[in-house]
Amino acid sequence: MERRSMYGNLVVFITITLVSHACHAYLGKEKVTKLHFFLHDTISGDHPTTVPVAHPNGTVITPDNLVPFGAVYVLDDPLTDGPDLNSTVVGHAQGFYASAGQKDLVLVVAFDFGFTSGEFNGSSISVFSRNPILESDREMPVVGGRGKFRMARGFAKLKTYFFNATSGNAVVEYNITVFHY
Repeated sequence: MERRSMYGNLVVFITITLVSHACHAYLGKEKVTKLHFFLHDTISGDHPTTVPVAHPNGTVITPDNLVPFGAVYVLDDPLTDGPDLNSTVVGHAQGFYASAGQKDLVLVVAFDFGFTSGEFNGSSISVFSRNPILESDREMPVVGGRGKFRMARGFAKLKTYFFNATSGNAVVEYNITVFHY
């Protein structure tokens, strides 16, 4: 019985190794890319880029409680090469976030950063994680990508550049390290 199990494990190991080598040969050499941009999240004003789509019964979204527990927002935020909204647009963050903290302001986010100019035009990377937005410095994982970022993984370091507690508008600086093929 033990001998059969040992040979079975060896066959599985050899198969996984061969598949892994075949994938690497097909995809080419792994690359590392560092990206830097600013996300502009605007939830107030005449042209919001983020809008509420759901909130719990009995909860009202107000200026003093813009993201109550359970609220869900959808976004199409511009990504720029500088902190000013008039900087060059390099893409858009599209996705959603939900307020998941009962006591602290914590969002669970699912964003796709789609690039619309430069070397990565038409490609995107995706992040999905918990985001404690009131912490100045934070980190989220890169969980995938498409185009030039196929098979992406990595991490995003976030830093709040600007936040207006009254309007809810924010500018967040992203420094992303992406491993991809």
